[in-house]
Amino acid sequence: MAKRFLIPLTFPLTIWIIHLTSEILNIPLYSLGILPRHLQGLLGIFTSPLIHSDFSHLISNSFPLVLLGFGIFYFYPQSAYKVFAFVYLCTGILVWLFAREVYHIGASGIVYAFVSYFFFNGLFRRDTRSVTLSLIVVFLYGGLVWGILPGLEGISWESHLFGAVSGMIASFVFRKSDPTKKYDWENDESEIPARELEVSYDPEKNKFLDEL
Repeated sequence: MAKRFLIPLTFPLTIWIIHLTSEILNIPLYSLGILPRHLQGLLGIFTSPLIHSDFSHLISNSFPLVLLGFGIFYFYPQSAYKVFAFVYLCTGILVWLFAREVYHIGASGIVYAFVSYFFFNGLFRRDTRSVTLSLIVVFLYGGLVWGILPGLEGISWESHLFGAVSGMIASFVFRKSDPTKKYDWENDESEIPARELEVSYDPEKNKFLDEL
């Protein structure tokens, strides 16, 4: 059980330690972000989610990382590590390939990937658990959809967009992992075998006999 919560706890803690260290030592870390289509920007695929511009940026990402991370690792434990690695790398690669030529930093792309993963699980898996989680996440974070639209100054909407795309791809790729238990009351009536009614005729009594 403890292993399920390793990433949801250690990843946010790591980005806080990095940010506090950079603030105390006055070390700018922007160059560790993703600089699209530049060789020096490739390192940012691995380091950019660990870097944040200020405490407001850091705090806004920390809570959903913990909450959504706990949700993924608790409800989808078999695929959670693979999902985390996939969306982490896929988001960064897509940003490096297609985003504007500015430094992109922050873990918001992973937040959008987690939200997208929960949402599309409800569509691809269609089991009671996934649909319920999808609706809950939409209720809590549905407003994030506006973050994928360009126009907000200082916001990497590309990270948001490609994070959402990565989450959608991950939900499709791992849709058969962590199958949910299906209870009897969820079975469709058509799946319940019906007893056949056999009808026979008794010539001596001159009537039909119904035998179950």
